[in-house]
Amino acid sequence: MHKRPNQDRVVITGLGTINPLGHSVSETWGNLVKGVSGIDYVTAFNRADFPIRFAGEVKGFDPTLYQTAKEARRMARCSQFATATAIQAVEDAGLPRPFPDDLAERCGVLLGTAMGGFEKAEQGLRVYITQGLNKVSPFSLPAALPNLSTFHVCIKLNAQGYSNTTATACASGTIALTEAAEVIRRGRCDIMVAGGTDAVLTEGTLLGFVIMRALSTRNDDPAHACRPFDAKRDGFVVGEGSAMFVLERLSHALARNAHIYAELLGGGQSSDTYHQATPDPEARGAIRAMKWALEDAGVGLAEIDYINAHGASTPLGDLSETKAIKTLFAEQAYKIPISSTKSMTGHLFGAAGAIEALACVKTIETGIIHPTINYQFPDPFCDLDIVPNQARQQTVNVTLSNSFGLGGQNACVVLGKFMP
Repeated sequence: MHKRPNQDRVVITGLGTINPLGHSVSETWGNLVKGVSGIDYVTAFNRADFPIRFAGEVKGFDPTLYQTAKEARRMARCSQFATATAIQAVEDAGLPRPFPDDLAERCGVLLGTAMGGFEKAEQGLRVYITQGLNKVSPFSLPAALPNLSTFHVCIKLNAQGYSNTTATACASGTIALTEAAEVIRRGRCDIMVAGGTDAVLTEGTLLGFVIMRALSTRNDDPAHACRPFDAKRDGFVVGEGSAMFVLERLSHALARNAHIYAELLGGGQSSDTYHQATPDPEARGAIRAMKWALEDAGVGLAEIDYINAHGASTPLGDLSETKAIKTLFAEQAYKIPISSTKSMTGHLFGAAGAIEALACVKTIETGIIHPTINYQFPDPFCDLDIVPNQARQQTVNVTLSNSFGLGGQNACVVLGKFMP
């Protein structure tokens, strides 16, 4: 593995998450290792006649643990998640909160989201139709904007440096991490709070995916609905949540004696240029993204110890990803353990890549690979080692995490054990 010069090295010093498996990193990781499903019947709305009645929903979340009730009311749910997980990550990193002014200009925020506060726009329209114009909240439109989660995190942390939002569908969280690392390498910031957030459990969003015939229809068995790489998979499951990281210039982290979880070694992005929703059956874009991520990280094919798959449980997507891994890694592909976090959380859209990168960090830290659950019927065309149903202990030094999204947006991130 080729090391970057010390001034260009970026390390992870803080973690935070809220998702269907837990409201903290420790709770989430414990459930991932145990193979617990976070997918159940939806409580966000109550429609017995709705075509899909289950999802990876965050239950029992209290936003007022992280902000005032007034602030929370004016935020979209994705922004509530983002501020909560950013606070968790900053506190985990041992940094002062809010950032003092002498540090604030060197601290930035870069978040990924697929839908932003879509539910706020949907609510505003519903109120207008049912109650009239005067009852519509003036915060409906601002709260719906994709960049408002970034704004709220900046305000909450007093992060006055680089600020940006990426909206690249399911690849958003991964791209946010890799681009945040580049901001540090360019010398713009010493600290970046980065990750992804989404909360898309609305009737409008779910109906859209129903019409696309993209979702699993297992209303009678939600916990077993998401079954990546299984021969009887029938579509993905919608999830919600957020995962956030504190990324830090290595010299800055060392100077304050910070705990270092892992190093962000590199990333790669590509476009399928094939179809807005269907993956390229030849997986050329996915292959390019993985290849470029490894090249950027200075990592050889044989050095990858674990792959966290996009693994969304769609018939074509899982097949395409399997082909991409086989094509790039050749015979090595059969020796690499691969698992899908989505089998337990559902698809968190803009937060998916972030929570999957978090799983990679915990794998590096603990030497435990979480399983792909619900694997019952082997698919002869998806025949890689997907760590079925049971966690596995194994030393892992370098991981690859894949995110392949709508619009042919592909992104991969390479994380590694920190080596001084």
